[in-house]
Amino acid sequence: MRGARRAALTLVVLAPVCAELTGGAVSLEALWLLPLLVPMYGAGVLLIREAVRRVGGGLPSLILLGLVYELAEDGIGLQALSSPNLYQAAEWGPRVLGLNTAYWEAQAGYHVVFSVLIPIALTDLIHPANRHRPYLRRGGLIGTAVVAVLGVAMVRVLIPPYMDPGYQAPAAVLVGVTALGCVLAVLALKVLPGRTVRASGPRAPRPYVAGLLAALATGGFLALLIPSGTPPAVGEGLWVLVPMALAAALAGTAGGLAVRWSAARDWTATHTIWLAGGALVSHTLFGSVVFARTTLDTAAQIVLAAVTVLLLGLLARRTPTLRLVR
Repeated sequence: MRGARRAALTLVVLAPVCAELTGGAVSLEALWLLPLLVPMYGAGVLLIREAVRRVGGGLPSLILLGLVYELAEDGIGLQALSSPNLYQAAEWGPRVLGLNTAYWEAQAGYHVVFSVLIPIALTDLIHPANRHRPYLRRGGLIGTAVVAVLGVAMVRVLIPPYMDPGYQAPAAVLVGVTALGCVLAVLALKVLPGRTVRASGPRAPRPYVAGLLAALATGGFLALLIPSGTPPAVGEGLWVLVPMALAAALAGTAGGLAVRWSAARDWTATHTIWLAGGALVSHTLFGSVVFARTTLDTAAQIVLAAVTVLLLGLLARRTPTLRLVR
């Protein structure tokens, strides 16, 4: 269990780093906030990984539980999913049933990839001996679930009262978000396990092709949905539905290709590192343009992108031919 505990700690650290630090959402002056996000991000993603491994699930289950995570953070914790004020999310696109649809689309794709899939994939590569087994015993799993719930509650108490004072999501939204999360969790843990993509199909492309796909898809998806200035990102009025549809099509196409390629028998750790690296570097550079408040923040993001490339290069040298298909 010693190696499993190290792997669990690695995932707990990587989740907030990949999701918040590398994207520039946490500026240098607000860097002290990052440890406060560890209970929600770290414990939340560790809980997802443990639940999926225990039921024998795969990528589809991780994706659905990533959506559950996003609903918990944005629907219950931050309540930005329904707030008319926070992050100007209501101006990103049409509001349907009191929900900020464009904001939800952006955050759903973002959290599934950067909060869940990439941290778990990198942890599996750093600790390959434990990649197919749970990290925690039952007591640890229960404790992780408690910390994750407390993490969402802590975000609710610490952030919205200062960034969105006076707003409280309607009870119908909270009930609806909770119910949808429960349905997705049941599908992920009861229906989908055993239906994962099996090793078959065409040969995998060159690793750099996977990295290029991830970089272009990430940059395009974020640019279509997240405004760099006055919302929305692209278009006005109902024309915002066009970039929303394009972003969904881009994510679906890129995700489908990645799933198909990763099922090939010659898919290796190097392919996964390029895939994750392309997405990470692209979203770090995007953050240096959109989220950076000062020149120093921009420089820090560029340096962070370079450090990401260096660290992933070292990881690739460590596990160059590791086959990832079971």
